[in-house]
Amino acid sequence: MNLSANFTLKELTKSDTATRLGLDNTPDDEALENLKTLCEKVLQPVREHFDKSVSVNSAYRSPESNAAVGGSKTSDHCKGMAADIEIVGVANADLAQWIMDNLEYTQLILEFYTPGIPDSGWVHVSYDPNNLKKQELTATKVAGKTTYLNGLVA
Repeated sequence: MNLSANFTLKELTKSDTATRLGLDNTPDDEALENLKTLCEKVLQPVREHFDKSVSVNSAYRSPESNAAVGGSKTSDHCKGMAADIEIVGVANADLAQWIMDNLEYTQLILEFYTPGIPDSGWVHVSYDPNNLKKQELTATKVAGKTTYLNGLVA
């Protein structure tokens, strides 16, 4: 099932963790609609701007799949409102900056990016049409724990 011109339901629900553990990662109708909106408002515009494939590392996660990967119980991934993405040949810091400068979103996180290593980390972006607060964060590891810094720090 196509969610937009370049994104399918299969790629936005793919989960190696769910497959390995035998978990159902099928979104309900509300999450499916949210995935379509995420594609329309964020993923498809990113694809069209960069004119390159967007790798979706994680998008929809059933509550069980989310728990298995250690995700937050309130994660937008569980609602079909978030995706972790990368584009081969585009620095993740540049991808995050373009989204920040050009799109509406709820939350944008440059996750585990190492300056000078363009393909390190990934970009988390969420879209909740009822809460477009445009929060920007950078996730890093400090003493083995994930720490979130305000803003995009690249």
